[in-house]
Amino acid sequence: MGSYKNIGTILIPMFIVLLLSLNYMPCKAQLSTTFYDNTCPKALKTIRKSVRDAVASNPRNAALLVRLLFHDCFVQGCDASLLLEGTGSEKASPANGGVLGYEVIDAAKAAVESVCPGVVSCADILAVAARDASVAVQGPSWVVRLGRRDSTTSNASQALSDLPRGNFNLSQLISSFQVKGLNTREMVALSGSHTIGQARCTRFRGRIYNNTLPIDSTFATSLRQNCPTTGSDENLEPLDLVTPNKFDNNYFRNLLTNKGLLVSDQVLFNGDLTDSIVNEYARSTSRFKSDFAAAMVKMSEIDPLTGSNGVIRTLCTSAT
Repeated sequence: MGSYKNIGTILIPMFIVLLLSLNYMPCKAQLSTTFYDNTCPKALKTIRKSVRDAVASNPRNAALLVRLLFHDCFVQGCDASLLLEGTGSEKASPANGGVLGYEVIDAAKAAVESVCPGVVSCADILAVAARDASVAVQGPSWVVRLGRRDSTTSNASQALSDLPRGNFNLSQLISSFQVKGLNTREMVALSGSHTIGQARCTRFRGRIYNNTLPIDSTFATSLRQNCPTTGSDENLEPLDLVTPNKFDNNYFRNLLTNKGLLVSDQVLFNGDLTDSIVNEYARSTSRFKSDFAAAMVKMSEIDPLTGSNGVIRTLCTSAT
Protein backbone atom coordinates (compact mmCIF):
# COMPACT_ATOMS: atom_id res chain seq x y z
CA MET A 1 0.00 0.00 0.00
CA GLY A 2 2.83 2.34 0.80
CA SER A 3 4.07 2.17 -2.75
CA TYR A 4 0.62 3.16 -4.08
CA LYS A 5 0.54 6.11 -1.72
CA ASN A 6 3.92 7.20 -3.01
CA ILE A 7 2.75 6.93 -6.59
CA GLY A 8 -0.29 9.03 -5.78
CA THR A 9 1.87 11.59 -4.04
CA ILE A 10 3.94 11.91 -7.21
CA LEU A 11 1.14 11.78 -9.80
CA ILE A 12 -1.29 14.24 -8.21
CA PRO A 13 1.15 17.18 -8.22
CA MET A 14 2.18 16.27 -11.77
CA PHE A 15 -1.49 16.31 -12.80
CA ILE A 16 -1.95 19.74 -11.24
CA VAL A 17 1.12 21.05 -13.04
CA LEU A 18 -0.28 19.68 -16.31
CA LEU A 19 -3.61 21.43 -15.77
CA LEU A 20 -1.88 24.68 -14.97
CA SER A 21 0.31 24.44 -18.03
CA LEU A 22 -2.73 23.85 -20.22
CA ASN A 23 -4.43 26.86 -18.71
CA TYR A 24 -1.45 29.07 -19.52
CA MET A 25 -0.70 27.77 -23.00
CA PRO A 26 -0.05 30.63 -25.44
CA CYS A 27 -3.09 31.74 -27.39
CA LYS A 28 -1.52 30.72 -30.69
CA ALA A 29 -1.98 27.11 -29.55
CA GLN A 30 -5.67 27.68 -30.36
CA LEU A 31 -4.85 28.19 -34.03
CA SER A 32 -5.65 25.22 -36.25
CA THR A 33 -5.29 24.19 -39.88
CA THR A 34 -8.87 22.89 -39.80
CA PHE A 35 -10.45 25.94 -38.17
CA TYR A 36 -12.86 26.71 -41.04
CA ASP A 37 -13.42 23.16 -42.30
CA ASN A 38 -17.01 23.11 -41.03
CA THR A 39 -17.91 26.80 -40.84
CA CYS A 40 -16.46 27.97 -44.18
CA PRO A 41 -15.00 25.10 -46.21
CA LYS A 42 -14.59 27.29 -49.31
CA ALA A 43 -12.60 30.01 -47.51
CA LEU A 44 -9.09 29.02 -48.59
CA LYS A 45 -10.09 28.36 -52.19
CA THR A 46 -11.86 31.72 -52.36
CA ILE A 47 -8.88 33.63 -50.96
CA ARG A 48 -6.49 31.82 -53.29
CA LYS A 49 -8.52 32.79 -56.36
CA SER A 50 -8.64 36.45 -55.28
CA VAL A 51 -4.89 36.52 -54.77
CA ARG A 52 -4.11 34.75 -58.04
CA ASP A 53 -6.32 37.18 -59.96
CA ALA A 54 -4.68 40.18 -58.26
CA VAL A 55 -1.13 38.99 -58.97
CA ALA A 56 -2.03 38.09 -62.56
CA SER A 57 -3.32 41.63 -63.12
CA ASN A 58 -0.30 43.22 -61.40
CA PRO A 59 2.69 41.08 -60.33
CA ARG A 60 3.69 43.75 -57.79
CA ASN A 61 0.69 42.72 -55.70
CA ALA A 62 2.57 39.63 -54.54
CA ALA A 63 5.17 41.72 -52.73
CA LEU A 64 2.51 44.08 -51.40
CA LEU A 65 0.59 41.24 -49.76
CA VAL A 66 3.66 39.79 -48.07
CA ARG A 67 4.54 43.26 -46.83
CA LEU A 68 1.03 43.85 -45.47
CA LEU A 69 1.28 40.79 -43.24
CA PHE A 70 4.71 41.85 -41.99
CA HIS A 71 3.54 45.38 -41.17
CA ASP A 72 0.44 44.05 -39.45
CA CYS A 73 2.13 41.41 -37.29
CA PHE A 74 4.93 43.69 -36.08
CA VAL A 75 2.44 46.10 -34.51
CA GLN A 76 0.32 44.64 -31.66
CA GLY A 77 0.36 41.20 -33.27
CA CYS A 78 -1.33 39.56 -36.25
CA ASP A 79 -4.76 41.10 -35.71
CA ALA A 80 -5.47 43.05 -38.92
CA SER A 81 -5.12 46.31 -36.99
CA LEU A 82 -3.14 47.65 -39.97
CA LEU A 83 -6.29 47.57 -42.10
CA LEU A 84 -8.36 49.86 -39.87
CA GLU A 85 -8.84 53.38 -41.18
CA GLY A 86 -9.13 56.66 -39.33
CA THR A 87 -7.18 59.25 -37.38
CA GLY A 88 -4.50 57.65 -35.22
CA SER A 89 -4.59 54.36 -37.14
CA GLU A 90 -1.54 52.34 -38.13
CA LYS A 91 -2.61 52.72 -41.74
CA ALA A 92 -2.31 56.51 -41.42
CA SER A 93 1.06 56.35 -39.68
CA PRO A 94 4.12 57.67 -41.56
CA ALA A 95 5.70 54.28 -40.84
CA ASN A 96 3.22 52.78 -43.29
CA GLY A 97 3.61 55.43 -45.96
CA GLY A 98 3.88 53.72 -49.32
CA VAL A 99 2.32 50.48 -48.04
CA LEU A 100 -0.19 49.38 -50.68
CA GLY A 101 -2.31 46.37 -51.57
CA TYR A 102 -5.17 46.99 -49.16
CA GLU A 103 -7.71 46.73 -51.98
CA VAL A 104 -6.59 43.14 -52.67
CA ILE A 105 -7.42 42.15 -49.09
CA ASP A 106 -10.72 44.03 -49.28
CA ALA A 107 -11.64 42.12 -52.45
CA ALA A 108 -10.70 38.79 -50.88
CA LYS A 109 -12.73 39.62 -47.79
CA ALA A 110 -15.76 40.56 -49.90
CA ALA A 111 -15.45 37.29 -51.83
CA VAL A 112 -15.28 35.27 -48.62
CA GLU A 113 -18.19 37.17 -47.09
CA SER A 114 -20.28 36.23 -50.12
CA VAL A 115 -19.85 32.51 -49.39
CA CYS A 116 -19.88 32.57 -45.56
CA PRO A 117 -20.68 35.94 -44.00
CA GLY A 118 -19.29 36.86 -40.61
CA VAL A 119 -17.05 33.80 -40.23
CA VAL A 120 -13.51 34.44 -41.55
CA SER A 121 -11.41 37.17 -39.96
CA CYS A 122 -9.44 39.80 -41.84
CA ALA A 123 -6.38 38.68 -39.86
CA ASP A 124 -6.65 35.15 -41.24
CA ILE A 125 -7.20 36.48 -44.76
CA LEU A 126 -3.98 38.50 -44.45
CA ALA A 127 -2.05 35.41 -43.33
CA VAL A 128 -3.41 33.18 -46.09
CA ALA A 129 -3.05 35.87 -48.79
CA ALA A 130 0.66 36.31 -48.01
CA ARG A 131 1.24 32.58 -48.46
CA ASP A 132 -0.78 32.46 -51.69
CA ALA A 133 1.04 35.53 -53.01
CA SER A 134 4.39 33.81 -52.49
CA VAL A 135 3.21 30.74 -54.37
CA ALA A 136 1.88 32.90 -57.21
CA VAL A 137 5.41 34.16 -57.98
CA GLN A 138 7.18 30.78 -57.64
CA GLY A 139 7.93 31.23 -53.97
CA PRO A 140 7.50 28.67 -51.21
CA SER A 141 4.26 27.53 -49.67
CA TRP A 142 3.67 26.85 -45.99
CA VAL A 143 0.93 25.65 -43.69
CA VAL A 144 -1.17 28.50 -42.27
CA ARG A 145 -2.88 27.77 -38.98
CA LEU A 146 -6.14 29.64 -38.65
CA GLY A 147 -8.38 31.09 -35.98
CA ARG A 148 -7.05 34.63 -35.62
CA ARG A 149 -9.61 37.28 -34.74
CA ASP A 150 -9.60 40.97 -35.58
CA SER A 151 -8.61 43.85 -33.36
CA THR A 152 -10.97 46.77 -32.81
CA THR A 153 -8.08 49.17 -32.18
CA SER A 154 -5.07 50.41 -34.09
CA ASN A 155 -1.91 52.11 -32.89
CA ALA A 156 -0.09 54.65 -35.07
CA SER A 157 2.58 55.42 -32.48
CA GLN A 158 3.43 51.75 -32.08
CA ALA A 159 3.85 51.48 -35.83
CA LEU A 160 6.50 54.18 -35.62
CA SER A 161 8.33 52.48 -32.76
CA ASP A 162 8.04 48.81 -33.77
CA LEU A 163 8.43 48.63 -37.54
CA PRO A 164 12.00 48.26 -38.85
CA ARG A 165 13.07 50.93 -41.30
CA GLY A 166 14.96 50.89 -44.55
CA ASN A 167 17.86 52.86 -43.05
CA PHE A 168 18.40 50.57 -40.03
CA ASN A 169 21.87 49.25 -39.33
CA LEU A 170 22.42 45.58 -38.53
CA SER A 171 22.16 45.94 -34.76
CA GLN A 172 18.87 47.81 -35.08
CA LEU A 173 17.48 45.16 -37.41
CA ILE A 174 18.47 42.31 -35.11
CA SER A 175 16.95 44.07 -32.10
CA SER A 176 13.67 44.94 -33.82
CA PHE A 177 13.15 41.32 -34.87
CA GLN A 178 14.33 39.93 -31.55
CA VAL A 179 11.64 41.90 -29.72
CA LYS A 180 9.08 40.02 -31.81
CA GLY A 181 10.61 36.64 -31.02
CA LEU A 182 12.45 36.27 -34.32
CA ASN A 183 16.15 35.39 -34.31
CA THR A 184 18.90 36.70 -36.58
CA ARG A 185 18.64 33.90 -39.12
CA GLU A 186 14.89 34.41 -39.35
CA MET A 187 15.46 38.15 -39.81
CA VAL A 188 17.77 37.51 -42.77
CA ALA A 189 15.36 34.99 -44.28
CA LEU A 190 12.42 37.39 -43.98
CA SER A 191 14.51 40.20 -45.47
CA GLY A 192 14.70 37.93 -48.50
CA SER A 193 11.10 38.89 -49.25
CA HIS A 194 12.81 41.81 -51.00
CA THR A 195 13.49 39.38 -53.84
CA ILE A 196 10.15 40.74 -55.10
CA GLY A 197 8.68 44.23 -55.03
CA GLN A 198 9.83 47.81 -55.36
CA ALA A 199 10.88 50.71 -53.17
CA ARG A 200 10.31 54.43 -53.52
CA CYS A 201 13.10 56.91 -54.12
CA THR A 202 12.47 58.49 -50.73
CA ARG A 203 13.33 55.14 -49.11
CA PHE A 204 16.63 54.52 -50.88
CA ARG A 205 17.93 58.06 -51.51
CA GLY A 206 20.16 57.88 -48.44
CA ARG A 207 21.70 54.67 -49.71
CA ILE A 208 22.86 56.18 -53.00
CA TYR A 209 23.96 59.63 -51.82
CA ASN A 210 24.87 59.71 -48.14
CA ASN A 211 25.63 56.15 -47.12
CA THR A 212 29.05 54.76 -46.21
CA LEU A 213 28.18 51.18 -47.14
CA PRO A 214 29.85 49.86 -50.30
CA ILE A 215 27.76 50.17 -53.45
CA ASP A 216 28.43 49.06 -57.01
CA SER A 217 29.24 52.21 -58.99
CA THR A 218 27.22 51.31 -62.08
CA PHE A 219 24.27 50.36 -59.91
CA ALA A 220 24.49 53.66 -58.02
CA THR A 221 24.72 55.72 -61.23
CA SER A 222 21.62 54.03 -62.62
CA LEU A 223 19.66 54.67 -59.44
CA ARG A 224 20.65 58.34 -59.32
CA GLN A 225 19.14 58.87 -62.77
CA ASN A 226 15.75 57.88 -61.39
CA CYS A 227 16.19 59.32 -57.91
CA PRO A 228 17.77 62.79 -57.78
CA THR A 229 18.84 64.43 -54.53
CA THR A 230 15.51 66.27 -54.35
CA GLY A 231 12.12 65.53 -55.84
CA SER A 232 10.87 62.39 -57.57
CA ASP A 233 10.18 60.85 -54.16
CA GLU A 234 7.63 58.39 -55.55
CA ASN A 235 9.82 57.02 -58.34
CA LEU A 236 10.23 53.26 -58.01
CA GLU A 237 13.13 50.85 -58.34
CA PRO A 238 13.03 47.05 -57.94
CA LEU A 239 14.45 45.65 -54.71
CA ASP A 240 15.89 42.83 -56.83
CA LEU A 241 17.15 44.28 -60.09
CA VAL A 242 17.57 40.84 -61.72
CA THR A 243 14.22 39.06 -61.26
CA PRO A 244 11.91 41.57 -59.52
CA ASN A 245 8.72 39.54 -60.05
CA LYS A 246 10.07 36.07 -59.26
CA PHE A 247 10.66 34.70 -55.79
CA ASP A 248 14.22 33.38 -55.89
CA ASN A 249 17.60 33.98 -54.23
CA ASN A 250 18.89 36.73 -56.53
CA TYR A 251 18.29 39.25 -53.74
CA PHE A 252 21.13 37.63 -51.79
CA ARG A 253 23.34 37.31 -54.85
CA ASN A 254 22.89 41.06 -55.40
CA LEU A 255 24.14 41.74 -51.87
CA LEU A 256 27.38 39.87 -52.62
CA THR A 257 28.10 42.43 -55.36
CA ASN A 258 27.01 45.46 -53.27
CA LYS A 259 23.73 45.93 -55.12
CA GLY A 260 21.37 46.06 -52.17
CA LEU A 261 18.83 48.82 -52.76
CA LEU A 262 18.17 49.79 -49.14
CA VAL A 263 20.65 50.38 -46.35
CA SER A 264 18.85 47.63 -44.41
CA ASP A 265 19.52 45.28 -47.33
CA GLN A 266 23.24 45.85 -47.74
CA VAL A 267 24.00 45.78 -44.00
CA LEU A 268 23.20 42.07 -44.15
CA PHE A 269 26.40 41.58 -46.13
CA ASN A 270 29.02 43.97 -44.89
CA GLY A 271 31.68 42.00 -43.04
CA ASP A 272 29.50 41.17 -40.05
CA LEU A 273 27.78 38.20 -38.43
CA THR A 274 25.06 37.77 -41.08
CA ASP A 275 27.51 37.44 -43.99
CA SER A 276 27.59 33.67 -43.66
CA ILE A 277 23.80 33.42 -43.82
CA VAL A 278 23.67 35.62 -46.92
CA ASN A 279 26.35 33.46 -48.54
CA GLU A 280 24.38 30.33 -47.70
CA TYR A 281 21.16 31.67 -49.22
CA ALA A 282 23.02 33.00 -52.27
CA ARG A 283 24.30 29.45 -52.87
CA SER A 284 21.05 27.62 -52.21
CA THR A 285 17.60 28.74 -53.31
CA SER A 286 16.04 25.73 -51.62
CA ARG A 287 17.59 26.53 -48.23
CA PHE A 288 16.44 30.13 -48.47
CA LYS A 289 12.89 29.16 -49.44
CA SER A 290 12.69 26.58 -46.66
CA ASP A 291 13.91 29.03 -44.02
CA PHE A 292 11.68 31.79 -45.36
CA ALA A 293 8.59 29.59 -45.15
CA ALA A 294 9.40 28.58 -41.56
CA ALA A 295 10.01 32.19 -40.56
CA MET A 296 6.75 33.30 -42.15
CA VAL A 297 4.84 30.71 -40.13
CA LYS A 298 6.46 31.98 -36.95
CA MET A 299 5.89 35.64 -37.81
CA SER A 300 2.26 35.05 -38.77
CA GLU A 301 1.56 33.72 -35.27
CA ILE A 302 2.86 36.70 -33.30
CA ASP A 303 0.34 37.52 -30.54
CA PRO A 304 -2.88 36.62 -32.36
CA LEU A 305 -6.28 37.29 -30.86
CA THR A 306 -8.13 33.99 -30.47
CA GLY A 307 -11.12 32.48 -28.72
CA SER A 308 -13.40 35.20 -27.39
CA ASN A 309 -10.82 37.95 -27.87
CA GLY A 310 -11.29 40.35 -30.74
CA VAL A 311 -14.06 40.28 -33.35
CA ILE A 312 -14.77 39.15 -36.90
CA ARG A 313 -15.01 42.34 -38.94
CA THR A 314 -17.44 42.53 -41.84
CA LEU A 315 -15.31 45.24 -43.45
CA CYS A 316 -11.57 45.09 -42.84
CA THR A 317 -11.38 48.89 -42.78
CA SER A 318 -13.87 49.33 -39.94
CA ALA A 319 -14.07 48.01 -36.38
CA THR A 320 -17.86 48.34 -36.35
